[in-house]
Amino acid sequence: MLDKNDIKMLRNSVLFQDVPLVLLDDLLVNGSKRKLARGETLFVQGDPATCLYVVLSGWIKLGRLTPAGEDIVVAVYTKGESFGEAAALMGGTYPVTVEAAEDSVVYQITARTVADAIRTNPELAMAMLAATFRHNHELVLEIEDMKGHTAAQRLATFLVALAPVARGSCTFTLPYDKGLIAARLGMKPESLSRSFANLRSDGVTVQRGNVSVDDLDILKEFITAERSTKPKSLPNC
Repeated sequence: MLDKNDIKMLRNSVLFQDVPLVLLDDLLVNGSKRKLARGETLFVQGDPATCLYVVLSGWIKLGRLTPAGEDIVVAVYTKGESFGEAAALMGGTYPVTVEAAEDSVVYQITARTVADAIRTNPELAMAMLAATFRHNHELVLEIEDMKGHTAAQRLATFLVALAPVARGSCTFTLPYDKGLIAARLGMKPESLSRSFANLRSDGVTVQRGNVSVDDLDILKEFITAERSTKPKSLPNC
């Protein structure tokens, strides 16, 4: 059963934040919470897409198996983030396998329930469309980050997002293991270790999953600095 904190989280989630409160509260009671232990699979790539999900707590990993047999981490989501909506509302299959990176709780609601509500409430359809646009925008920014930043800059961006404060010094714990962090950032574990080492001169230290940052402003400057260390492309002849 949803409690007050759950409802607040869902109201502010990417998926539901544009839905009018009166309509949303009527919709939410038709869903349910589901607990997942670390490593537990929610659904597998190719399964019929029947539900939409919002993360209430923990970390959820989305992975995809390529035709070559390589397991790629597509995303790692935490509280307030949603997944499965596009495939479910289209009546297709899930394009990824989803499992809990840590003990987690998700909210799930069937696509049929949402579709029925959309038929009688056009505002809900617009809200779902807005959520899809936001997901697409996030994907574009992520691709830009992968293409336009060094491994160390991608790691720095990840650490700034995790920081519990906006400025100054801070200490926090990595949310999941380094192997998953490396995969999430599009690098190998050894590259992640080198990236952490590269950030020492910018005031970042890590010990057993605990990260200390001397000054977040310095780290942000490193992220936005011109990438003089990356080789320039040769002009076409």
